Amino acid sequence: MARGGNPFGGGGNMQQLMRQAQKMQEQLAKTQEALDEKEYEASSGGGIVTCKVSGKRELLSLSIKPEAVDPDDVEMLEDLVKAAVNEALRQGEEAREAAMAAMTPGGMGGLL
Repeated sequence: MARGGNPFGGGGNMQQLMRQAQKMQEQLAKTQEALDEKEYEASSGGGIVTCKVSGKRELLSLSIKPEAVDPDDVEMLEDLVKAAVNEALRQGEEAREAAMAAMTPGGMGGLL
């Protein structure tokens, strides 16, 4: 154990560790803000249904081509909408996970 009973060494080391943690926290906040501002677009049915979502996981736009509207097959349209929205949300989530993984040093992934 280091002198003075501090298992982390002298006070200077602890201050340096705290500065590093604060810097990491600031970088994390900036990365999260940038991710929230991004937009992700996906389509289904060969482009019949297209949607755009934000990094905040909000639906920003939804476009449905007229040929997708069949009163006798509403379920198909519902499936196409769900598929497009879910794909756009998945893209956003993958980008968020990759950015967060890049920010965390080895072994700390579960802490953030």
